[in-house]
Amino acid sequence: MNDQDITGTRTVQGRVKWFDPGKGFGFVVADDGGPDILLHANVLRNYGQSSVTDGAMIAVVVQCTGRGMQAIEVELIAPPEGGDTPPLEDLAAFDPVALASAPLEPARVKWFDKGKGFGFANVFGSDDDVFVHVEVLRRSGLADLQPGEAICLRAVDGKRGRMATMVSTWESAVSAPVLSD
Repeated sequence: MNDQDITGTRTVQGRVKWFDPGKGFGFVVADDGGPDILLHANVLRNYGQSSVTDGAMIAVVVQCTGRGMQAIEVELIAPPEGGDTPPLEDLAAFDPVALASAPLEPARVKWFDKGKGFGFANVFGSDDDVFVHVEVLRRSGLADLQPGEAICLRAVDGKRGRMATMVSTWESAVSAPVLSD
């Protein structure tokens, strides 16, 4: 979908080619072709995320500048499609419906090391650590977490303690519709 408006911006849907939080930028490839679109970390932070995983589906408002196409606003991010990815061993024994229906809990990142492939978060009001695996992040559409970052997660009690099954940004969880009985 490409909607042109009078300010010279348009909405483009595509996939994240790559994003490096350390460099502070990455690129998006539009579904309808064209040049790569620069995605700056500040634009991503305005959406409420500090990172995004390669291959994530994304909708951005873009503007043509003297340096090429640049995203000026993120409208939507969805995790990459990964139907052929095997389940994480520690989560394989759980019913997928039970995992998806676990409550969303507000948490803060204690630490996360992308190189090691894991980290820990603490749910607000609890000192217990929740294990966060990098693959859970990727499947949630994220690539990295920063210490102190506010997030929401779904967690289950696994063989080795509490572990996250899904991680989302604080802003996306706060803006999610509330279902009533």
